[in-house]
Amino acid sequence: MIIKLHKNFTAENLHQIKAVLTLNQFEYTFVEPESCLVVPKLKSPNFLIGIDGIDGIVEIDTTFQLASKKYKQSSIFEVNGVEIGGNQTNVIAGPCSVEDEKQIFETAAFLHKNGLKFMRGGAYKPRTSPYAFRGLGLDGLKMMSQAAKENGLSVVTELMDLSLLDQVLAYSDIIQIGSRNMSNFYMLAELGKINKPILLKRGMSARINEWLLAADYILSGGNQQVILCERGLRSFDTDVRNQMDITAIPMIQSMSHLPVFADPSHGTGSAKFVKQLSLASIAAGVNGLMIEIHPNPSNALSDADQALTFSEFEQLLNEMRGLAKYFNRPIDSSISLYK
Repeated sequence: MIIKLHKNFTAENLHQIKAVLTLNQFEYTFVEPESCLVVPKLKSPNFLIGIDGIDGIVEIDTTFQLASKKYKQSSIFEVNGVEIGGNQTNVIAGPCSVEDEKQIFETAAFLHKNGLKFMRGGAYKPRTSPYAFRGLGLDGLKMMSQAAKENGLSVVTELMDLSLLDQVLAYSDIIQIGSRNMSNFYMLAELGKINKPILLKRGMSARINEWLLAADYILSGGNQQVILCERGLRSFDTDVRNQMDITAIPMIQSMSHLPVFADPSHGTGSAKFVKQLSLASIAAGVNGLMIEIHPNPSNALSDADQALTFSEFEQLLNEMRGLAKYFNRPIDSSISLYK
């Protein structure tokens, strides 16, 4: 249950509401930017009737609260003048990892030529083997930031650990939280305190309820700019890296107000299936796509099997634009919320 406060509530009003909740042994979380209190175990709000400062009470029957569609119908925010969660389809593209200046500047110029607005790339990479390429670190962040700046792009990159937060904040526009960290609840709570969009990937074996609860960790800290990203689940099938859950797209949209993206590259781990999964995701109503591309995938230092060549991506982009236009959700445009 969520208690919404009047826009002109006083400190005395808030103190009284907190005192009554404490007296009745209910734990709560005050979300200052939203001017609300989240009280998940509150079933009957009768004892709150008549208390000054309360604008309304939203009854939510799921464990997740702030991510629920019962609390809010939609979430739309902007990143450098481009809407996220609105009536368009965002496309994030780029290599799995930043490898050198030539690779990342070539990629940035290619994305700019094709009218895209977001570039992905990892500077710190979570690798199963400690002997695999694990990224260029701060140098990679700086390269990607400069390449993006010169080509009018926004940077999407992964945060691996809170010790790296200051670096990632300085050189990124959207912070990606990977599958392995979806359940790093302390990290998610800290990300709730910053003012930067968070792209939260689904854990490789996470249920939708668990995924939305992870989003609530960020939302309850005050950061309302959360993007959910379906990236495929680990299954019993050894013929694919992951199995992409297209069902999750409309299901999440029926349950939550948060924008939903899809990562068809990780969806199976195979470039030959990226086209079909991308088009299926658009047909399912996705808000955005994240796709891995590389100037020369055969030489990629990570995720070589799932990266598209530039020409393959260009062909796919043309097909995606046609399909997205059919569903009246065009691919990226620089439409500000404030124009």
